Amino acid sequence: MSVRSRAAPDVRMAPRPKRDWGDEAKRLWYKFSLNKASVIGLCIVLFVLVLAVFQPWLAPYPHHVGAVVDFANANRPPCKEYWMGTDTVGRDIMSRIFYAYRGAFTLGLGVLLATVPLGSILGLVAGYWKERWFSTVIMRVTDVFLALPPMILALCVCAIMRPTLFNSMMAMCVAWWPWYTRLTYGMATSLRNEMYVKSAELLGASKSHIIFKELLPNCYGSILTKMTLDMGWVILTGATLSFVGLGEQPPTPALGNMVSEGAKYLPAQWWISIFPALAIMVIVLGFNLMGDGIKDMLSGEA
Repeated sequence: MSVRSRAAPDVRMAPRPKRDWGDEAKRLWYKFSLNKASVIGLCIVLFVLVLAVFQPWLAPYPHHVGAVVDFANANRPPCKEYWMGTDTVGRDIMSRIFYAYRGAFTLGLGVLLATVPLGSILGLVAGYWKERWFSTVIMRVTDVFLALPPMILALCVCAIMRPTLFNSMMAMCVAWWPWYTRLTYGMATSLRNEMYVKSAELLGASKSHIIFKELLPNCYGSILTKMTLDMGWVILTGATLSFVGLGEQPPTPALGNMVSEGAKYLPAQWWISIFPALAIMVIVLGFNLMGDGIKDMLSGEA
């Protein structure tokens, strides 16, 4: 009696369903829009960004951002021609604020683009490879930098270099990276024992794969939220450095420097320092409000 062999069934893996990024974006926007204050913050940030990018076309006196002198219109209070008044040499304050916003955004983006990747990678490496000696070295160096107030550290670094926008950016990078190292270290320490990480290890995945493909995607929400909140603090810190003369130098307009110059003429010419100070407050408030919305958007709450 012959036994007829049966062919093995054709078993194929079902294709992974494609992610609908349009629906995902709508879902995230819905969660973000539930916080009305965050929507206002987003509008503020976008409005200021438009002013900074299109300053040459939106500013009423774009040539006043340089070494321009117009003593005939010096110290003019807010009026129809100059909505925010003029400074001691006759330059339009509103035009200079628009240009100063460009420097503020450049400073904030430069600092975050340099410190976030560096600090995050160091924190993930130290958190996942806890048995390695360099994990201890990374975290002890991080603790040393965290023990120093960021403003004091940035002032010390700026004081030994020539005051420019780039040097103030570098000084703030020295003071800012440890915060992201500490953040991602704590998250990597808690995530390294999760089942999906253990499964990847059992399947033979490399440590770099686990760090960048398993751990890092689960840290995106916290990192993005901190970046948004830090953007306002970086701009505020940069304005502080400029206020004490360690940032951009005149005649280039900088928000902190404009406040410092106008403070000498308070309270008579109040508009020279009040409007740049309000400009700082507006952009910092916008990023703080937007950061709260991003935190709610990326959380698990509906």
